Amino acid sequence: MTKKCFDAEKYLKIQKKKIKQRIAMFDKLYLEFGGKLIDDQHAARTLPGFLPDLKIRLLQEFKDDAEVILCINASAIENSKIRADHMISYETEVLRLIEFLRAKGIFVSSVVITMFNGQKKAKDFAAKLKDYKVKTYFHTFTKGYPTDVDTIVSDEGYGANPFVKTERPLVVVSAPGPCSGKLATALSQLYHESKNGVNAGYAKFETFPVWSLPLKHPVNVAYEAATADLGDVNMIDHFHLEKYGTTAINYNRDLETFPVLKEILHRITGKDVYFSPTDMGVNVIGECITDDKAVQRAAKDEIIRRYYRALTDLKKGIVAPEVPERIKLLMNELGILEQDRTVVAMAEAKRQNSGNLPSASISIGKKHITGRKTGYLSPVSATFLNALKVINKIPDEVDLIAPAVLEPILEIKNKTSNFKESYLKLGEVLIALSICSTTNPVVKKLLDNLDKLSGAELHATHMITDDEMVVLSNLGINATCGTEIDIS
Repeated sequence: MTKKCFDAEKYLKIQKKKIKQRIAMFDKLYLEFGGKLIDDQHAARTLPGFLPDLKIRLLQEFKDDAEVILCINASAIENSKIRADHMISYETEVLRLIEFLRAKGIFVSSVVITMFNGQKKAKDFAAKLKDYKVKTYFHTFTKGYPTDVDTIVSDEGYGANPFVKTERPLVVVSAPGPCSGKLATALSQLYHESKNGVNAGYAKFETFPVWSLPLKHPVNVAYEAATADLGDVNMIDHFHLEKYGTTAINYNRDLETFPVLKEILHRITGKDVYFSPTDMGVNVIGECITDDKAVQRAAKDEIIRRYYRALTDLKKGIVAPEVPERIKLLMNELGILEQDRTVVAMAEAKRQNSGNLPSASISIGKKHITGRKTGYLSPVSATFLNALKVINKIPDEVDLIAPAVLEPILEIKNKTSNFKESYLKLGEVLIALSICSTTNPVVKKLLDNLDKLSGAELHATHMITDDEMVVLSNLGINATCGTEIDIS
């Protein structure tokens, strides 16, 4: 497994202190949470030791003093925008967040549907939220934004939005994905709070880029690779350098909008609280890295993964050609090659040695296992079963799932599907294993040890289907694939 090089417990301790210091500056703090609130796999992969649920653990430290506002863009609802990591819609993700946060004892007070312009699906979603007993507010486009500050900070601008009622000193503003209107919601709230005589403030919680790491540090470059479709570019925060004489890293959108944002905040609060985009942030990620060399290696691996993801997204028509091209340029800057991802070369070698059959490879620590498409199994399924055998020291010739079990599953699958397939995918294989585990203690042991695969690296020579990719992600396996489609 990848060496841990980030101190999660230290992070929780000093991050909590940093946020408390910011809360103390105001009567109420609106804290914009960027990135993924839960399942932050990018951070976990880039900073081994950073746990995917670390932000939730942080919020639990404030659960008696904090509430959450979730924002979702009405256009995302109308266009059924999908989160690529879980292949679920943004509105489904909002519901998932509500349930998850509540289960952790974190109060979700409301949902704000932003950029609302009468969209029917947005109205339907608001009706659905009533079942979750969450207040829903509709915010429209802010009149005058982004240049006419006089209009923005007026009853025609932020004042035209309904005031979201909150009751706790820390209000976390989060969303299911980017472009959800978090900043506009927070600033609208500040305007209303100011009119009500409340000294409210704004701060930003962004995991990446890490302001205290160098501009071209692989962790920061990995952020650029992850946001290549958004066009984010890391830059030196020249506002911070000019004010404090200290080099800090931020990204282009924050730097471009800061002068206007600073003026908006001044108009609302009557004072200058922040003098740079970096000032607004509260994240202390850089202080918790324990092995920079190992972190750099992990970040470079993530950049390669992002490159393969972009190539497959291009094949599907999801992104423009510029996206993988841009990531490739980032790889060139750092001297990274696709072959640096060991499982890529291993999967290709397996393919060549298997008569050009679709193949895959998985690495678990120092163990390297391969597999190929068989009469019953997809290459990912075959490789997965081979890996289970290796980590549980089961002889290769042992069939974990008897053909007598696989055949009827495959038969009924093809009877009930419009697409005939000659093999079972990973999710289906896991179901078959679950059935076998009721009578076979060896298989039950395998399933009990699935967590040993978390953090493993996998590559397939042919495109992995979306449903298999989701299963791999849920298992904690970092998967990439080629762009060829298996038509056999």
